[in-house]
Amino acid sequence: MNTAVGVARTVRAIWPPACKFSVDQIPDLTGKVTIVTGANTGVGKETVKALLQHNAKVYLAARSRPKAEAALKDLKEATGKDAIFLELDLSSLASVRKTANEFLDKERALHILFNNAGVMNPPIEELTPEGYDLQFGTNVLGHWYLTELLLPALRAGAASAPDGFARVVTTSSSGAHLAGPIVWEAFREHPSRRKINLYYQSKLLNGVVAHEAAKRYKDMNILCFACDPGALKSDLQRHASPLEKKLGALLLNDVSYGALTQLWAGTMSEPVQHNGEFFVPYARLGKTQAAMYDPEVGKRLWEYLEEAVKTH
Repeated sequence: MNTAVGVARTVRAIWPPACKFSVDQIPDLTGKVTIVTGANTGVGKETVKALLQHNAKVYLAARSRPKAEAALKDLKEATGKDAIFLELDLSSLASVRKTANEFLDKERALHILFNNAGVMNPPIEELTPEGYDLQFGTNVLGHWYLTELLLPALRAGAASAPDGFARVVTTSSSGAHLAGPIVWEAFREHPSRRKINLYYQSKLLNGVVAHEAAKRYKDMNILCFACDPGALKSDLQRHASPLEKKLGALLLNDVSYGALTQLWAGTMSEPVQHNGEFFVPYARLGKTQAAMYDPEVGKRLWEYLEEAVKTH
């Protein structure tokens, strides 16, 4: 992608057009079973809140039980309804499998999976237990594996949904526009990990997975989307420098806006026509780098992910 185009799209994420969608437009979700990862704070928590307000059954997936329990209490006070805690550490393939099995033991069908969790710019030395870069392992591999393991429930969700579809909505970022060429060696320990922005790479890869999954899951009536939630003040900036945090306070938008695009993708009728696409702030069809739509890139990444989980 032309750098100027990427910058322009990123600026558009900071100052997007006025949003025509609000959570009040979400239809009644009675009978719908949903999972939101990374849901104890930020965009995930806002997403859970809106789903509860519209009568969905919501599993709040998070790594920390104490933080999740605090979020559950807040959400109960705000909505009068209970979400259900699902312990999940996306950086650990063993944890992902355990979580998926736990959910499948409880539920036959899953209607909407929000792959919302993410980590941004942790210390470069941090790797997953399997030796992958923490951002790739959490943002990309963990979510892909969770989705694959939950396919039986998603297929059942599609069969029981009024519109005939289940949905997988993955939170990407405007950083996808700025990722540059995919550096495959950087997914594991390699000198290139210190020369590129791995968060941007992971967010572009979220888009690649969504586009490829849309093709592979189409016959199962499972729709897949990637969403840029916008430039937001959230816990995602916890590893940012003091200067970056000061700039964020001036430029970034309230986290409540961040849930709008993924809620639109997950609950409204219009996105059904845009399977495999990239949505931008707020609740609009957009585009990102050409790599997202390249079938060879999609095939290569899918095979890489399949190989990564072979022994799990």
